[in-house]
Amino acid sequence: MSWIVLHVLGIMAYAATGAMVAMEAEYSIIGVFVLGFTTSFGGAIIRNVIIEAPVSGLWDSFTIAIVLATLTLIVLLPSGWMHHWRRWGLFFDSIGLASFALQGALAAKQVHDHASVLLLSAMFTGLGGGMIRDLLAGRKPLALKEEIHAVLALLCGGCVWLGWTSSIQLTFIVLGAAGIRMLAIRYRWSLHLPGRLNRTFRPLKTIK
Repeated sequence: MSWIVLHVLGIMAYAATGAMVAMEAEYSIIGVFVLGFTTSFGGAIIRNVIIEAPVSGLWDSFTIAIVLATLTLIVLLPSGWMHHWRRWGLFFDSIGLASFALQGALAAKQVHDHASVLLLSAMFTGLGGGMIRDLLAGRKPLALKEEIHAVLALLCGGCVWLGWTSSIQLTFIVLGAAGIRMLAIRYRWSLHLPGRLNRTFRPLKTIK
């Protein structure tokens, strides 16, 4: 039950982040729903392509109802609620990242038992929707700027590959990943490029 609750919170959080990005970009109500659904289902679509599973299997009525209810609530809420979302949104988004990554790895495990497939499925399920969302909003994908996203998604995939798939284990993995990401944001942990590559690139001079 705890894993189901956390996964539902993750679905709601991802739908909400899509809506928030659309609102910040001053999109219409249609844009809010498009980006909300894109964030919620984009990663799973990429995952199913990777594991060669039918995409039609994603459209279960339970998940669609959760996303629709979340987006409708966001549209109807007054603008002042956005202040509270900025305070708690990153935490719930971290839960979504971990739960989606675990879901991707669990789905891949039913089809393939190869480590690389599990890791790729976890990473793209956790990050894919957000990356598509950011591209549609005309901004740089957050997952490519904040390295902890990919690291946590891969760690979640590794846990599934090791066989940590009971409800209690999945719950602790989600909470642990959310805690690590919040610490990374608080203390600005980052994986820096080597000094030579981390400098500002300049165009090469034309050779005459």
